[in-house]
This record gives sequence, C-alpha cells and structure tokens, in this order.
Amino acid sequence: MSLGIDLSPAFKQCNFDCLYCELAPAATVDAQKDILEVKTIIGELKKHLDDKIDVITLTANGEPTLYPKLGELIDAINEIKNTTQTLILTNSANLVDDKIYNSLLKLDQVKLSLDAISSDIFKKIDRPHLNINVDEVIQKVIEFSKEFKGKLFIEILFVHELNDSNKEVKKLNDTLLKLQNIQRVDLGSIDRPPAYPVVGISYKELHDISLMFDSSLPIHIASRIHAEPNNKYYSDEEIINTLDKRPLTIDDINLLFDEDTKTRLDSLIKDEKIVKKIVGNLVFFIPQNNFQRKRQK
Repeated sequence: MSLGIDLSPAFKQCNFDCLYCELAPAATVDAQKDILEVKTIIGELKKHLDDKIDVITLTANGEPTLYPKLGELIDAINEIKNTTQTLILTNSANLVDDKIYNSLLKLDQVKLSLDAISSDIFKKIDRPHLNINVDEVIQKVIEFSKEFKGKLFIEILFVHELNDSNKEVKKLNDTLLKLQNIQRVDLGSIDRPPAYPVVGISYKELHDISLMFDSSLPIHIASRIHAEPNNKYYSDEEIINTLDKRPLTIDDINLLFDEDTKTRLDSLIKDEKIVKKIVGNLVFFIPQNNFQRKRQK
C-alpha cells in the first residue's frame, strides 16, 4: 500500500518532456516555480499516515527532484515515518547535482528511469531540458548504485522504433551490468494515452527484449494485473484532476471509484467533460481539456 506525495500538484513541472508522458506536453524547466512548503506536506502526511501504509512515495506532476526543499522534506519524513519505507520515482537526470544525489541516499527505496544510452535516442524519447547530458547521468546512476544502501529499482520504457532496437537494448544491457545492488529492472511500454503521437510495443516484443538482457539481471515485465481494489468517493473536481494526471481504464476505475463516483463519472462523460481515447486494445478516460492539449501538440 503506497501513499503518494505529489510535489508539483498545481501543474506539470519537469526537466523532461517525454514523448510517452501520460501528462499533456509542457516546456521543460530546471527549477520549480510553484512550490509547496515542507510543513504543509508534513501536515497532510500526518493526517493520512498509519500502519497500513507500506511505503511513502515521492512523486510529482513532473519530476520530484526539482522540488527545491527535497533534502529537508526527506529528513522531516524520516522523523515521523517509523517503519514505513520511503521511495522516490525519478528520471535520474538530477543525480548530477550533489545535493540531490545525497538527499536520495537517505531514502529506503529509489526507482530510476533509464530509457536510452545513446545521446540521440535519449534526446528523441525523453526530450530533456537544455544541457542535460546522458553520459553524465549514466555515470551518476552507476555511482549511485554502488553507494546507495537501500532498494534500487530501474525502469525502462520502450517506444516503438525508438529505443527498442537490438543495438540500443545491448547498450542498456551493458550499462545495467555496471550497476550494483539492483533489486529489479522493470521493462514496460506505453499503456496510457501519450503526450505525443507515438506507440508502444506489444507484450511479446517486451518478452523478446527481456531475453536479450544478461541472465544475471533481475528483469521484470511490469504489469497492473494484480492491483488491489481501493473503492473510494471522488468529487467531480477530484475525478477530473485524477484523470488529468493519470488517464484510467474501466478496470482502473472499478478499482479506484465507489459506485456513486462512477455514476457521476457517467454524467461527466455525457456532458463531454470526460472523453474516451483508445490506446492499443484499451479504452482510457481522459479530461476533454487534456485531450485537446495533446491533440494541439
């Protein structure tokens, strides 16, 4: 059971503008402009943290390591978390900043994204902010894996005809073999409406790629199949906000929403405030405004 903390709830603030992002396209930034106070976050965390929570997950409507008070926040969380684990989901780019690097060392779990090794492919798929150098990022990922004492996970998301070539997979494999103490390498592909007109690869293709990695690596094909139901009430505003940040399938909705919320979702669909988008063989629900922003890009 994960309790997520969104460090950029107002709008997307990210140093990448990934082709596959489930959020609408946005210009990259190297610093947050809209900032939450640590005491505000800790106050909300205290309201919701209990012994049912296994992990506190630091994430963002964008990149969480852009949060300027990250080290202070992690220290404050560590003071109240008791036995609950802490986790951050990051695109890895800010590991080149020593302050952020050292802050992440204080977490229990870290999940680093690493979509490409070749500079040209990295720039195409992740669309990084100016002056982010993939070679420098990779070096820091390697160093971090050797120094971090917690659980380290790597995530690779494959996009059709971008980073799924044999050549790029071999480079990814060679890089992963330089890392130490990896708990798991998650291989995935696009399964939600992407920011740009790109497509994912099939499960079979993911499986074939998984066989290309060295047998010593803890490769895992990511799946949402085993999610547990958590049916709760959402207001109309919360429905739209949730779908804006993370488009959902009907299976996701059945896991998340209670019956009253699903009834009001139907009303929002009839009013065309929520629309359907097909990705592969899945139907996703997405706010009309989000859908229009993606189409315009």
